[in-house]
Amino acid sequence: MFHDLALARRTAADPRPRSATSTGTGLVGIAGLLVWTTIATYYGMDGPYAALVNVAACGLPMVVWSILVDKVHRRPSTGIDWHAPRKWRETIDISMVKIAGLWLTWAGIAGIYAVSRFYWSFEWGAFPFAMWCFERAAPVLVILSVPYIVWLDRYLVAPRDGCWALGAWILGLKQPIVHDAIYNHLRCWAVKAFFLAFMLAIVPPGFGNFVRGDVAGMWRDPVALSNWLITFMFSIDVAFATVGYMLTMKPLDAHIRTANPYAAAWMAALICYPPFTLMGEGEPLDYHPGTSDWTHWFAGHPVLLAAVGATLVALTAIYAWATVAFGLRFSNLTHRGIITNGPYALSRHPAYLSKNLFWLLSTIPVLTLGSWTDAVRATVLMGVVAGVYYWRARTEERHLLADPDYRAYWDWMERNGPVPRLFAWMKGEPRMPASPTTGA
Repeated sequence: MFHDLALARRTAADPRPRSATSTGTGLVGIAGLLVWTTIATYYGMDGPYAALVNVAACGLPMVVWSILVDKVHRRPSTGIDWHAPRKWRETIDISMVKIAGLWLTWAGIAGIYAVSRFYWSFEWGAFPFAMWCFERAAPVLVILSVPYIVWLDRYLVAPRDGCWALGAWILGLKQPIVHDAIYNHLRCWAVKAFFLAFMLAIVPPGFGNFVRGDVAGMWRDPVALSNWLITFMFSIDVAFATVGYMLTMKPLDAHIRTANPYAAAWMAALICYPPFTLMGEGEPLDYHPGTSDWTHWFAGHPVLLAAVGATLVALTAIYAWATVAFGLRFSNLTHRGIITNGPYALSRHPAYLSKNLFWLLSTIPVLTLGSWTDAVRATVLMGVVAGVYYWRARTEERHLLADPDYRAYWDWMERNGPVPRLFAWMKGEPRMPASPTTGA
């Protein structure tokens, strides 16, 4: 009791920095997703179109909540001043240049998709389905981009952004070339083009596997139940992530402020995703040969199977929760506002931590079906994989620490976050170290 009072006093005296996304945003997204998933499961709608509706059922409630309740469109961070619109004649020239820059960007992305055989093969996932989605969305987006940009530029405080700078360069306008703005614009769209295609490719398989689950039979089988729930947690994660990559819009305050400028950050992230992944079957960091999984090691022990299965479900729930906390803002390699609530009040990298613990418990690499050499190799490789995610975390922090809001959050977590304090205690460090430098 006294500990709880002390904790409450410390929290009141040292409040957590405000999160860019409210808890309500994620909750209404989960509610919409649950409603549609229930309907789809009841009627057996397990196809790719139903999976896309699941994404929409997740995203639309969050958009409505963000605008009507959180009123995100009024935040200064949007770069929009709704109270001082300019006449469209004053900004039309800017808009036309920006449209040229945007269409050039899209043409480049389309060219990369077209010549990359990877995107037209089912070898790494349903990427042809993602291309099918883009082919049908492209004409609509091209048409709507014109009125959208013309309308929004009237309200933007600084409409000459990276997209405009690219358009000015390609049109040969006599303007100083702002290289940094152009590079950031291209990095932002590179993130969106790469990861949105990946998310759309994995949305249907995960959703379909969950909907097709034998709900009646799995309640008597802890392994089947655990795997079904794990599939659902990953389905939640993918739905929220897909929404995040789609809705990078300033009126929703979900736009990309900056994309990570460090090559090390891109390398650390891309090797975790196809076609660059190093952890896949037969790849250099594949730790599975010579091992099995938890269902093998605990077979014949129903209590242990149930306990381990429940733990794995909890770890994937934390992983999904870490994505849900972003609301409309999730994406890799970007800064779209600092998230401080949900699991990010406990750890700065809850998704990476829970994901690696999941892999460790589900595989237990120290156990082997082959030789002890296989066990040592699997354990070392899993350690390397964990190191990759530590590398990702450090490069992400290096990017975000340029923002004073993230530095404030970093310091608060060092003082109050259970996971950082646990690691500090294990290393014998002082309770409140100084904030790191941006080059850490």
